Amino acid sequence: MYRALHLVLPRPSGTVRTCVLLALLAATGIAILELVREQTGTSGFFVGLGLALLPVAPLMAAFRWLGRAAPAPWSQLLFCFGWGACTAALIAILANNFATEWIAAATTDASAADHLGSVAIAPVVEESAKAAALLLVCTFRRRHFTGPADGFVVAGFTATGFAFTENILYLGNAFVEDLADRSGALESVTAATFFVRIVLSPFAHPLFTVLTGLGFGVAALSARRARRIWPPLLGLALAMGMHALWNGSSQFGEHGFYVVYSCVMVPVFGLLVWLAVRIRRDRLRAVEDELALYAAAGWLGRAEVPALASMPARALARSLARHSGGRAAGRTVARYEADAAALALLRHRARRGGPVRERDFARRERELLHRLWRSRATAGPALARAAVMEELIPPWFDPLAPAAARTDVPGPRRTDDDDHDHNNDRGAPDPNPAPGSQTFRPLEFSHANGSCVDPPLRTSRWR
Repeated sequence: MYRALHLVLPRPSGTVRTCVLLALLAATGIAILELVREQTGTSGFFVGLGLALLPVAPLMAAFRWLGRAAPAPWSQLLFCFGWGACTAALIAILANNFATEWIAAATTDASAADHLGSVAIAPVVEESAKAAALLLVCTFRRRHFTGPADGFVVAGFTATGFAFTENILYLGNAFVEDLADRSGALESVTAATFFVRIVLSPFAHPLFTVLTGLGFGVAALSARRARRIWPPLLGLALAMGMHALWNGSSQFGEHGFYVVYSCVMVPVFGLLVWLAVRIRRDRLRAVEDELALYAAAGWLGRAEVPALASMPARALARSLARHSGGRAAGRTVARYEADAAALALLRHRARRGGPVRERDFARRERELLHRLWRSRATAGPALARAAVMEELIPPWFDPLAPAAARTDVPGPRRTDDDDHDHNNDRGAPDPNPAPGSQTFRPLEFSHANGSCVDPPLRTSRWR
């Protein structure tokens, strides 16, 4: 019966899924906004909102910096931020309140219920709610989730949104408490809360959820089914454990908070920063190695490869294009850079035998090559000039010199029914071929020998 329904009922389109997710975010956003305003009051809400905004931009910029090698769409990142700020925060507030009230009614000890809820309930509920965003992105936007770097970025944006809403609540409540007690500015609860949550530990929630994101990133590179299941679960368990340790640090004596902060949180934060820098560097190296093969086959200019593997050169190329061709040219170069990085990482992931052995590798590669070819006339010169200005290529380098021939990566080829063939040109290549006149033969990846092979033309397969 299920198979029959599956055949009859159409799968929801991307537009339908987008509308459903936007409606969910809007509904939960309105609900969490009213819930927080009701608890903090209008004045407390706006004070908390203003103070909670301060760490958002630096955190988003840091995670965006990590993902710049192959940038994810802003729509995806904003969805993750909105999920954390609205949906995950609403789930956490409702579930934590329900669990704490149930424990208090069962034990008749309100203080014990608060402590148990903070250490045992909140970490499980909050980290699971944030992990749901990673699961959604990994499931429905798999082409933009290709490894640990993407897990890092998605988790960071989700956790930043969650911490933003939580900071509004805590800072707003502290401000209302100070108004009632008529406390001074320096000795106020608001100042103490701001120092702990905004100054000392703005990275706390991102640190916890990044552990989950790394688990999803490792799973994205795993070929075996078992290895795609346990890394996310292990990452989620570590995130819950770190979160529980952080929430329970105040119960470890008078200096328990400072001990946990200095001996656990700061070292783990430093380790993750080092790991993020290394992941970014390795990603750029993979981009350079894989694009060198396409440049040797003629799909890219030889001078473009070092520029595409250098973030300063990419930025300079966009600036040069905007200066000479306006904003449209700058956007074209930016899309070209993103597509080239996506192509390189697609091939790199296929070489390692991704989770489904990249069954759509040829189709996706064909699509990216087509888009690159259409934009190459604008982006190629800008990137080549940026490579020269950034001294990424030696002065004697000749970008027009023919590259060494490769047999594993075929270049663009002419179709049999080109106008030049019909005009008795005997198949002579066009020195300035139009993108629409090319046959983009996919570089089908062979997992048997770890290289790309040139498949026979089968037009029906790619329609």
